[in-house]
This record gives sequence, C-alpha cells and structure tokens, in this order.
Amino acid sequence: MDNNKKFIYDDAKNLLTSVGKFRISLGLERIEKILQILGNPQDKLNCIHIAGTNGKGSVCAIISSILAAAGKKVGLYTSPHIFKYTERIKICADEISDDNFAKYVFEISDLAEKNGIDLTEFEILTAVMFKYFADNEVEVAVIETGLGGRFDATNVIKSHLCSVITHVDYDHTERLGNTLDKIAYEKAGIMKKDCPCIVFEGKEVYYNAASEVGALFEVIMPIVIPDKLSLKGVYQQENLALALAVIEKVFPEISDRTIEQGLKNVKHPCRFQYIEDKNLIIDGAHNPNGINSLIESLDNYYPKTKRRFIFGCLRNKDYTQMLDSICNSISMSGNDYELYFYHFSHENSATYEQLQDVCSIDAKELSSETEINFNDGYLNIICGSFYMIAELAKMFKIEVI
Repeated sequence: MDNNKKFIYDDAKNLLTSVGKFRISLGLERIEKILQILGNPQDKLNCIHIAGTNGKGSVCAIISSILAAAGKKVGLYTSPHIFKYTERIKICADEISDDNFAKYVFEISDLAEKNGIDLTEFEILTAVMFKYFADNEVEVAVIETGLGGRFDATNVIKSHLCSVITHVDYDHTERLGNTLDKIAYEKAGIMKKDCPCIVFEGKEVYYNAASEVGALFEVIMPIVIPDKLSLKGVYQQENLALALAVIEKVFPEISDRTIEQGLKNVKHPCRFQYIEDKNLIIDGAHNPNGINSLIESLDNYYPKTKRRFIFGCLRNKDYTQMLDSICNSISMSGNDYELYFYHFSHENSATYEQLQDVCSIDAKELSSETEINFNDGYLNIICGSFYMIAELAKMFKIEVI
C-alpha cells in the first residue's frame, strides 16, 4: 500500500457498490481470514453487540450517547446509512473522515484480493470498523449486526461486555427462516459464554441458546419514555429499557445525571424524526412490524390529523402487508389522506405498478416533477425504505441530518 497515495471517497463507494461486492453472503470464514491478516483488531476491543429485527440502531445510539456523556471514547457501528457510508462508523459521534474511510477500504480490499478472499460490501465495512476502532483505541465499541446474528460478519467477537436482542419479527425470511423461533435462533447466535445477554422477549429459544453457550441471560420490561429522551416514537419504550439495562449492568458507576445528559444528546436520524418546517415525519420503517410501530406512534403523537404518506420499498420486502396496515389506518381514521408511491433508483426498488397492484386504495405516482405543498395542513410521512430517503431529501430540500 502506497502511504503517499490520496484515497478518494467516491472511488471507495464505487468499489463497495460494484456488482461483485454489493451482495449478501452470510458466513464468518471470509471475515475471519481478513481480520487475521489485519492482526485480529476485534480482539483488542471491548464490545457491546446488538441484534434484532427492529430497534437495534436506536439501542446502539442511546448506549453510545450515554457512554460519550460519561467521557468514554466510544465507537459506534450501525447500518444502513442515509447519505454516506461514513455515517456507519463513528467515534464519539464523529464520523470517520472521507480520507480515512477510503484508505481503510482500499487497504482491506487490496489485502483481500492478494489473499484470494472474496469479501462482500458489509464484510469490508465491518473489517474497516474493527481496524479503525482498534487503531484509535476506543474504550467501548457499540456494534449493530447487519443481518441475523449467528453468521453475521460482526459475530467474530469472541467475548463481549454485553449482548442485546431487540424485538424480533418477520424480515429477511429467505435467509433467517420463516418462523419467529427460527429468526430468534439466528439472532441468539451473538450470545457468548459468561457474557450477559439482555432481551425484551422471554422466548424459549433464547433460554435454550443461553444455556447451550453458558451465557448470562436477563429479560427486561418496557419503561415509560422520559421527556428528556430526544428520540420519539412509542417503540422507544422497549429500546430505552434495553439500553438502560446495559448501562446499569456494565457501567453501574455512571450517574443518573450523566444518563440524563446522554438521553438529551441522542441522535438517530430518520427514526420517527419530525422536520418542523415541512410538517414531516421521516421513518425508515421497512417491514410490517416497523410500519405498525410507525402507525401506533402517529396515532399517539398526531391523532386526528390529515395524513399524506410517501411510500417506497424494496421488492423483497412484504410490501403487501405494509400497505394493508397503512390503508387500514387511513380507513379507520376517517380523515382526509393522500398516498404516493415512489420508485427510487435502487435496482431492487418496487415499481409504482407493483405497489398499486396490491393496494386497496388508489395512490398517486411520485416523480421528480411532482409538486407537494408540505404546509397545506397535512402531516407528511415518508416511510418504507432507508434507501430512498436521500433522494427525497434532495428532491424536496429536506434537512435530515
């Protein structure tokens, strides 16, 4: 590797999104090989590992914010990103720089190529994260799984400070299984011997997995969301309870005052995020459970409002059930509504026709030519996929981050 070479973010992005890298291929063999070449940086880190279907990003954000408020050098690894890959890798809320990101991506990709290791996009990013965090000597690494848990690239951690499993529901069934127990079994794969695991649901599969590996196991209950938590949404009751349970178990020395400051500082964009000047809610709800939680939060925070939904999603998602929930909420409210479908640029984006074919009410097609008055009395809601948010933010000049 030429240490004097200038590495360009856009070149790194193009490498990650190339046909050969931008795929899903679960398994630990490839990531273990490249990390061994890098000196196993993951073994130098104190990790908190979070899996689940929905809510794991919020749990990560809350934990890392509290640890940062306590003065700890904390690394945060989440996915997906909204605008740039650098959003996924942060130290004390500061994103990895474009230059560093590109440097690490090319260093790891070159090593993989020389050693005949065919890494995926997520495996490269995960290796970048482990190496970057180790090089910068973070005290605690808060790590969100990508898909599943047992065979997720992040699950090369031999032991950790704590693991967390958030709410589990149907998503990625083609890879994780078609029952909740099968999906939960995959998530439970992050449990480690003698390491505590905190969950929200007391599933038998969790008890069995904990017993099998010798993990310490704890089930917690939801709590009332305090006003001081900057994140909104009814579903944050579960996420906050999990995050606070981790802090209490692993960092009991952190004071209530510090925790309160951490809760005020939490940032996790596009999760029931309200944009005041557009009277707009952006929520990356991308599966049936996420949509149902979004609707519950809308009914709680914004009852009896006229709603304008802008919906788009990937073809491999259960958009039939997602749209059924949206349509049922519209019909039950009895309020005026508008529904738009957006076919965004992702190669797997569902088309307007595909969405309309399974929708019980007529929807309009959203395009770059569509004009929407965001201040006409409707509550505007963008939902269905994280992948389209950057496009819509640019189209409608929305300040998200």
